[in-house]
Amino acid sequence: MKRSDFIKNSGLLFGSSLLAPAVSQATVKEKDTKLGDPFRLDYGPHQGMFSASAGKNFLDEIKYMHDLGFRSIEDNGMPGRTVDEQRKVGELLAKLGMRMGVFVVPKGGNGANTLAAGKQEHIDIFLKGCRDSIEVAKRVNAKWITVVPGDYERRLPIGVQTANVIEGLKRGAELLEPHGITMVLEPLSDTPDLFLRFTDQAYEICKAVNSPSCKILYDAYHQQKNEGNLINFMDQCWSEIAYVQVGDNPGRKEPTTGEINYKNVFKWLHNKGYKGIVGMEHGMSKGGKEGEDALVKAYREVDNF
Repeated sequence: MKRSDFIKNSGLLFGSSLLAPAVSQATVKEKDTKLGDPFRLDYGPHQGMFSASAGKNFLDEIKYMHDLGFRSIEDNGMPGRTVDEQRKVGELLAKLGMRMGVFVVPKGGNGANTLAAGKQEHIDIFLKGCRDSIEVAKRVNAKWITVVPGDYERRLPIGVQTANVIEGLKRGAELLEPHGITMVLEPLSDTPDLFLRFTDQAYEICKAVNSPSCKILYDAYHQQKNEGNLINFMDQCWSEIAYVQVGDNPGRKEPTTGEINYKNVFKWLHNKGYKGIVGMEHGMSKGGKEGEDALVKAYREVDNF
């Protein structure tokens, strides 16, 4: 129905004064979300998400991401790239005004070396990973690095394991603080053997470490699987959350493909004043150029809150 017909048929002249600003706001919002404009939140894709359009070269793909409106990237495997490539990525990001998101600390805690065990050789491996990460971070101007404490050491009481993790992370924080780098602890859902799985658990550990260089990486995909109640848990633990990642569940694909209401989650983050990166830590529901277009469309949709 045409707007004029609606007003005429309803006979409510007052209604026209209410409808006018609503139409105006809708028009402005549509203009604000055209292709290429920056998003309201700072979403960070990773390599391969736009290779069908931009090619296999990471630098070309970063430029293409910028053209689409993205202002950050992630690259878990950045420490494995050559020093020359790291520097080129850092220089390009600076030129484009983009930010570097997280990369994973090399051997920063896994099933083979877990901080929960309290063994010196495991702590040494972790601290070496922190030192190596500092050098990588300098080249790409990274401010956040991902740490997973590793698996349970089931021969020890849970309180002792927690204390061991805290003590190990304190050592890492001492190395990172002078460089303004924050390790973000990521609770995961991949296996029940993982020591760190829940938001409140990560919150307790970060409070105990008591350092600006030890905070939480909140991955909504993992926490939807582990505990649900996303907004409530984020709100309760907000003071220790420094970084956010997303992926829909089930499937770990882009928003709108699963059960998580990401428009509401992103609206909450925006209203909370979150200025950090929202890492796109997920796969894609479709391949090729079609999948890339669907990915951008999905993020435009959930960013339009």
